[in-house]
Amino acid sequence: MKRKNKGIALGMAAACSYGTNPLFALPLYALGFQVNSVLFYRYIFAVILYGLWIVLYRKISLKISLKEGGVLLFLGIMFSLSSLTLFSSYDYLGAGISSTILFVYPIFVALIMSIFFKEKIAFKTIISIVLMVGGISLFYKSDNGETLSLYGLALVFASALSYAVYMVALKEINLIKRMQFQKLTFYVMLFGLLVYIVNSRFGADIQKIETPFMLGCLLGLAVLPTIISLETMTIAIKLIGPTMAAIIGALEPVTAVFLGIIFFGEQMTFKIALGICLILFSVFLIVINPKPKSVHLPKAKN
Repeated sequence: MKRKNKGIALGMAAACSYGTNPLFALPLYALGFQVNSVLFYRYIFAVILYGLWIVLYRKISLKISLKEGGVLLFLGIMFSLSSLTLFSSYDYLGAGISSTILFVYPIFVALIMSIFFKEKIAFKTIISIVLMVGGISLFYKSDNGETLSLYGLALVFASALSYAVYMVALKEINLIKRMQFQKLTFYVMLFGLLVYIVNSRFGADIQKIETPFMLGCLLGLAVLPTIISLETMTIAIKLIGPTMAAIIGALEPVTAVFLGIIFFGEQMTFKIALGICLILFSVFLIVINPKPKSVHLPKAKN
């Protein structure tokens, strides 16, 4: 399989697996689990399961240098802050609206790559972003017409920016480029766990797992939207770059919508169907024409 095709396939796998978050998280919230407890167990189970797999089965050494540890600590904190701010915004905007607004992150990725790394923005990338934002905006459903919370919006934008910084760093930091992706994934989750340990007052606020169903949901969160999504997205970014990977990530809310219809009885409306079509078309534009022409902005006249 060609490098680009492999990257696209892995990016789609990452997006779809991350879109399973509501499938496991919503039942836990309904049972009274708080955000920090959900995220703490999600990460600690992921670290244990993935660590055992790569050490015992894959025989991969987890030895890192102090310099590598500093970079991985930064990446882990960025990734976890993105999760924490997003889940915290649910109390102010609701899960559906927050998850929808989150997908401005491809715009942040494109802007960061353009401003700081001089990456030329292809015309089809601009069109894809516009279609993606338009499609996701159709998922918004206002129940009472109230004005959106500015604090909630700030949390979602902080989540999107944190994730964008994480994606760009994976591609641009030289130490990361040379590191095995399994080791990278493990340490991102391990250092990311520190955020929830500190936020829970070093475990004092963590709720207990009381039933096998709770345990099953938490293990599901650890495997699908954490281990599988993080590892496949890490490889995809290395293969096709953060901008293309971010846009393919727009498949995440599509997955979440379908799961909501199948498992939670949500209805498929014309607006949602139109939004899905726009998102899928935006991803299709990225997949086709591997060598698009770039948009060159005219230089300002002095």
